[in-house]
Amino acid sequence: MSSKTETVQSFARGLDVLRSFGGERRRQTITDVAERTGMTRAAARRFLYTLCEQGFARTDGKYFELTPAVLEISHAYLSSVSELESIRDILHDLTRELDESASAAMLDGSDIIYVARSPARHRIMTIGLAVGTRLPAHATSMGQILLAQLSHNELERFFSRTKLEALTDRTITDKEVLKERLRQVRAQGYVVVSEELELGLRAISVLVEGRSPTRLALNISAQAARVSEAQMIEAYLPPLRRAARQIQLSIQQ
Repeated sequence: MSSKTETVQSFARGLDVLRSFGGERRRQTITDVAERTGMTRAAARRFLYTLCEQGFARTDGKYFELTPAVLEISHAYLSSVSELESIRDILHDLTRELDESASAAMLDGSDIIYVARSPARHRIMTIGLAVGTRLPAHATSMGQILLAQLSHNELERFFSRTKLEALTDRTITDKEVLKERLRQVRAQGYVVVSEELELGLRAISVLVEGRSPTRLALNISAQAARVSEAQMIEAYLPPLRRAARQIQLSIQQ
């Protein structure tokens, strides 16, 4: 039997409603959710009030927002990944050494999802990042290093379902240009992404080997005006690779 026939479409659409909320979309109207999910207002309304009934959302009559109860959904996964504590410790060591933010993420569809993070004292992005934050893979360093590991068929599926949205004037939105970037990334084993996600932000990322099929990436991010691409490669790449090896060893133990 095809896996497609075993799916529950309404459940999948309910998850789309949950994903429509984010750091800058903490409170939404029915119209907001309908626009972001492609649903009708009537459908969005039913899903939102179902979430409220189950305790996963609340409303003041106009705006809807998620409640802490949604953490129950992720808790089962996060509590089962015993190596996350070790990953967080290694990221904290990176932040102490370099005084920069360090993060770990996995690929989830067209996005990356943060699974661990160690923020620096100085804020470098306009949006807040935390475990569970989703960002478009094509515009991020961790996304590009993870996309570079996909097989030809996997990458084609990614491009078939993903709109390469321009988040800044430096975001790669041409499929062939991005494919060439990914070939280079795979060959060199790291990537530096400069101001493709947000102006003023530069990040360098590497892969943690041995995580297939659930691959993990690490990155260090900094203000582009303060740290050049060359400085990132010279000063940040060696400790970042060392951290990736430490995580690889901790996972294998």
